[in-house]
Amino acid sequence: MENEQISAFGEVLIFLIGGCVFVLGGLFSSKLIHPHRPNAQKLESYESGEQPIGSGWSRFNIRFYVVALLFLLFEVEIVFVFPWATVFGNADYIEATDGLWGWFSIIEMFVFIFILALGLAYAWVKGYLEWPRANVTPSDFKSPVPEDLYENINKKYQSTKS
Repeated sequence: MENEQISAFGEVLIFLIGGCVFVLGGLFSSKLIHPHRPNAQKLESYESGEQPIGSGWSRFNIRFYVVALLFLLFEVEIVFVFPWATVFGNADYIEATDGLWGWFSIIEMFVFIFILALGLAYAWVKGYLEWPRANVTPSDFKSPVPEDLYENINKKYQSTKS
């Protein structure tokens, strides 16, 4: 019998099957050996005994999502910049193209970063990066301690930090 080799697709299939078996085996073994002792406290919300306040379907400010999407945008930039940086200085490519490879790849990266900068400028102009400031109302509390004592304590501790 000749030496048969597995193709690249076969190797990927073996890894996928192995990963699925590993995950399912872990889940099955934990189901078999974990202690199952439910009680009233464990069956409450969050399994901590804390009663939830309000609905779980509360509204969030859309700015949280916009900031998260902008963060992802610039994280994806790093994913594309890293492989570029590893291939950019490849001496074989530069030699084979008489230095044209270096110029092509640097111009390509500047175009990529320019497009990302346009996206950032658009978000900035649209005000997506602005966060509304809270209106702080001064307290009406009248302290029985005179203001001079607070100032003396602040001066005392500021002089020890210096």
